[in-house]
Formats: sequence, structure tokens, C-alpha cells
Amino acid sequence: MAFRDDQLKKSRPDSIRQDVRLPRRQSYFPSPMDWRDEVLYFLLVDRFSDGRENKRKLLNRGSIKTSRPENWRWDAWAESGADRWQGGNLRGVRSKLSYLQDLGITTLWLSPVFKQRGHENSYHGYGIQDFLDVDPHFGTRKDLVDLVKDAHKRGMRIILDVIFNHSGPNWIYPEDAPDGRYMPRYTKDRYRFGNWLGVDGQPIDTIQGSEDGVWPVELQNTEEYTRAGSGDLGAGDLDDPNAEHKRTDFYSLRDFSLSADDTLANLALCYKYWIALTDCDGFRMDTLKHVSFDEARRFCGTIKEFAANLGKYNFYMVGEVAGGDFAQDRYLDVLERNLDAALDIGEKRVTLTAVARGLAHPTEYFEGFDPGLATMGSHRNLANKHVSILNDHDHVFGEKLRFSVGAVSDHQVVVGVAIQLLTLGVPCIYYGTEQAFSGPEPEAYQWIPYWGASDRYLRETMFGADHPRQSGRAGIKNIDENLPGFGAFGTVGVHCFDPQHPAYVRISALAAARRDYHVLRHGRQYLRPVSIFGGAFEVRGPGELIAWSRILDDEEAICIVNAHGLQARGANILVDSALNPPGSEMMVIANTAQAERRGDYTGTHPVGSLVPVLRSPDGIAYMEIRDVGASEALVLVNHPL
Repeated sequence: MAFRDDQLKKSRPDSIRQDVRLPRRQSYFPSPMDWRDEVLYFLLVDRFSDGRENKRKLLNRGSIKTSRPENWRWDAWAESGADRWQGGNLRGVRSKLSYLQDLGITTLWLSPVFKQRGHENSYHGYGIQDFLDVDPHFGTRKDLVDLVKDAHKRGMRIILDVIFNHSGPNWIYPEDAPDGRYMPRYTKDRYRFGNWLGVDGQPIDTIQGSEDGVWPVELQNTEEYTRAGSGDLGAGDLDDPNAEHKRTDFYSLRDFSLSADDTLANLALCYKYWIALTDCDGFRMDTLKHVSFDEARRFCGTIKEFAANLGKYNFYMVGEVAGGDFAQDRYLDVLERNLDAALDIGEKRVTLTAVARGLAHPTEYFEGFDPGLATMGSHRNLANKHVSILNDHDHVFGEKLRFSVGAVSDHQVVVGVAIQLLTLGVPCIYYGTEQAFSGPEPEAYQWIPYWGASDRYLRETMFGADHPRQSGRAGIKNIDENLPGFGAFGTVGVHCFDPQHPAYVRISALAAARRDYHVLRHGRQYLRPVSIFGGAFEVRGPGELIAWSRILDDEEAICIVNAHGLQARGANILVDSALNPPGSEMMVIANTAQAERRGDYTGTHPVGSLVPVLRSPDGIAYMEIRDVGASEALVLVNHPL
């Protein structure tokens, strides 16, 4: 495309208004007709892959301690993960597209890739200094373009993580600011502007070079920042556009004043530039709760209109709305068609974890889909308004620990992912989930600072760097040999891209079934009662079989998971009597236990086997399901392919 080729020949633009003429009415990669057909995968670019795993050994799960050097120090490992770049990059992500596609992933959600303040260690990407360039730790604009292009060749899509309510720590407050120039206390008025920060974080009076202050030039107007200091990110009413949580700085980051002239329009132009340049397929919008409804509506609306003018008619706009399920629902209601979906990072994620571990009654999760009980609305707004989350990078609700911490098997996490994949909604798998990342062994916890209370333990590397990067600007090219890399399970120099891992092969099998059967993506959903030992049909409590139907016209799929982590389970499962008349059979299309064992499987209900639909004396239609292994899943359909 002419726009892309022209832009990549030149250095990044200084001005989004003067140096860029955005295209229109061109042929770009089309959006999916329905995002319920997608399986998302969220990764932190710095922590995923550096493309050099072929130079490292695969982690031996049976001998993890041998992947630690002599004189190992847990505090040094923890320090490395807290505030250092590890070396993952866009070329590394590109090198793992086959690994992800074989898992069943159709869409990659990348953590922010835009240029960070160089003197900081903002590996996570949420402290932007230049909104029109890729951070050199990750690569170049062309690397991002090439990643999207290669994904599209495979039929996969890319979602970029964008921030439009704040920038990085690109300036400081005046010398007389209370509690310091970087994080003064919140005020309802405004502080005077202090100084821009230069290349090494030093105060400067004017912006001159590309490493000074913030770019593009349109964002260098000091009136475009709230200048209200740091306060309570939860304070104030959700509907109040002037609430404290909408004006306070994000720690050392700097909130934009989106009500100022042209601020929102300038930021929107920056992100339109990335759509036109990369041909990406959607945006995940950070901290959406911290902008007003009107600001969110205007931003989402103009982005979707621009994308549609390029031929991307269903460009995905997904919001991160902190504050729980009610806050998510409120933004979805108010923004309507401008916001496609919200991430389920509130109470629903915590409930999913508890149910999948066999620690909570399944109704606690499935009531969220009930039209009469759901906070989220009837059938969760047809299931396309919510992105299901089991693990993520910060766990704003609950302990900051991955699902598999404390798991009783190497595949217990599959129960949680099975519920994600096979219930209403758009599933999103967080990197490392398919490898059952669980952190160090329990005896190490005493040596690890803030275990369970720090985001860092959700952000191990998949690729196993030997060392992190040096601090600050020096880290773009140089490693720090004084610290170990932040490898998974507290390891160094070994990667975890194992396509034979018990969790990976099970998730892949379930994702394949979801791909092949529309009913598993678009069908209505009903939690099914079960009968144990000839007892009454009812939804059983924690640790028993959980069964639900997906129904699409005359098709019924029965999804079954054993939420007990240690013991096999069996039951009679109720099915729809009208869709399964006497003499009917249902075919097994996925069996996670068989997925791992393949040809050696000798257990019950192998893929392709038929299970008869029986009738009780009072006319209840049911199937006899027996010996479902601990933390295993089955899927059966009445109309197999």
C-alpha cells in the first residue's frame, strides 16, 4: 500500500497533522464478521520471545532446579522481573506464529509497543514518550508491519494495546509542589507546569530532540494535561466526568486533559496512523474507566469510522474497565455500538478461577449468563460484549497469582480454559497459561518479596533470557550480567515453548472443536442438571461434573468438565428431549485426556464414539457419562460433521 511504503521510507513524523496525510477508501485486511469466532491470546512483548529459542534448551519440567546457576538468589530473580526489560521483541512474536496457530489462537493482542521514556524501565509499555514510533527495545515500525502482514497471511489478526488517557512521565511538577515534583498529592485545582524531561530524565526548559518531552508536537501543549497530581484512582462517582479517578495521574504517569481543545482529536489521529500503517484489526483500550463516557464515545466512534473507511467494518474496540462487573456493564450500556466489548477482569474472573478449581458452586459463574440474574445482561449481550479472562498481566481483582499456582496437576488450568472456550463470550488466553506457568516452588516463597501482591509474578518470560537488559537507555543494546533473567518457574536460559505440554495439547483440542462447530461459538447456553448414583437431576456443588448445553437451531453440544483436581467423576447428564428423540446418539468430538495420550488412550468416551440418549420413566432425556478424569473435559454433539 502506498501509504505504508511512503511512511516506512521516512523517519517517524514529528507532527501528526503537518507530516501525515492519512489514507481513505483503500483495501485493507477485512474484519471478521463476528468476533465470537475468534480466540484471543494476550502477550507482553518484552516477556514472550526474542526469536532465539533455537539457541536455548527446552525447560525440563522434571528437573527445574538444574536450570538455575550456582549461588542462586531469589531476590535477584525478583528484582530482574520487577523493573527490567528482558529482551522480547516483535520479531520474536513473529517467529512464534506457528506455535500460536497450532494452539488454536486466531488473534494476538500485543501489549503496547509504542516508544517509552528512555531513562525509565517501562517494559510493560504503558508509559509512552512517542506516540508515533515503536520502542527500540521491541524493534521498528517495519517489524510491527511485518508481524501484522505475516499474521494476516495465516488468517490471524492483531490487536494493539492503546492508551489515550495518559502519557509517560515526560514532565515534572514545579519545585514547590507538595510531596515532590514527580508525584505531588492530588488537588482539585491545577498545579503550575514544572519542566519537560530530557533524554536522561533531567529537567529541561524546551523540547528540542526526539528523546525530549513527548511527541508528536501536538501533545506538547502543557494545557493538555490535567496537572492535578496523584490521588485515589477509585475516588468519585463513575458517572461524574470530573471525578478524582478521571483527573488523577497514574502514579508517575501523566493524565491528559481530554476536555482541552483538540487533545482527544490529536490522540485519535495518532492511533489512526497506526491502523493505516500496520493494518491492525482492533484496539484494546487501557484504563477506559478513567475517561468520561463522552470522551470514550468520541474516541471509539472516530476510530471505528476511520477503520470502516479503510474497509475494516468490524474493527474491534475492547475496553479495560477497572472497578468490577458493574463498571464494565455501565460503559457498555452508555457507549453502545462505539464499544464492542469489555474485558472480564472484575469479579467474574475471580469466580471463574474458583469454579474451575472446584472451590465454588458452578452457578456462581453461570448465573452471570442468566437473563434474570445477570449483571451483564441477557445472554451476556449475545456473548459478543465480553472477553473472558482467566489470567492476565495485573489481576486488578484477587491475588496477583496465575491460576496454576497451587494447582494439583500440570493440566488443572485446562478446566478454566475449557469454560472460557466453550461458554458465551470471546475467550482470551494469557501467555504462559498453555504451559501452566505457576511460579517457583512453595518453599521459595519466603525469599520472594511481595509474593502474591506484585504484578511481576504474572509476567515471567517464555523465552528464558540469561540476563535482563541494563537499566535505562543503556539497556537498549546491553545486558546486565549482575542479574539473572526472569525465567518461568525461577529459571534462567531455558525456554517454555513446548507443544507437547499436557495443558497445550488439551487446549489445542478444545480450540479445534470450537473452530469446527458453530454451535460452540454462537449457540444459546444452558447449565445442565446432573444425576449421581440415580439421584435427582440437579446442578451439583464444587468439585463435581459441570455440564452445559450450547444450542443453535436443532443442534445441541454438551460441554462437560470435571472440576475435581484429583478424582474421576461420572454422572447422568440431562439433554434437550426435543432435539434428541428416542433412539438418538451424541458423538464425542473432544476428549482432553485422549488429546495427551493420542493412540495410547484406553479410557472412556474416545473421540468418535457414540453415547446413546436414554429416557427416564418420567421422560427426562439424558446421557450416561462415566469416568471423566480429574481436570478433564468432554464435548459431544448431536449433529457431528
